[in-house]
Amino acid sequence: MSDQLAILICTASTERPELYSTPLVHALAARALDAKVEIHFAGPAVRLLSDGVADTLYPTAAREKSIGEFLREVIAEDIPLFACGMARAGWIAENEALIPQARAAGATAFVARALDPAWRTLIY
Repeated sequence: MSDQLAILICTASTERPELYSTPLVHALAARALDAKVEIHFAGPAVRLLSDGVADTLYPTAAREKSIGEFLREVIAEDIPLFACGMARAGWIAENEALIPQARAAGATAFVARALDPAWRTLIY
């Protein structure tokens, strides 16, 4: 069994914040099972890595826990967060900063994980 998981979040957006919670929870669950986990953000989902955005988003109308809280749990578990360069160019304004934990990785990095038999991938 592989104990390495790469997650791609690409369809979530600030308009549909509920789509962020499941992949973040799955990342935490995999880490709890001692898996090596990394999360790649592409398309509009990269906005989550823009400083301050996650704390304004909630997955439910009850607003009991922000996406920012989920993201901080992921960060506390040392799960790497990768922002696609093309997505960043298209969805992050020049005057916006990414959170300090965001690293750069392009589409090739995730595809390499998908092609590597030692890794499993999930796409959201």
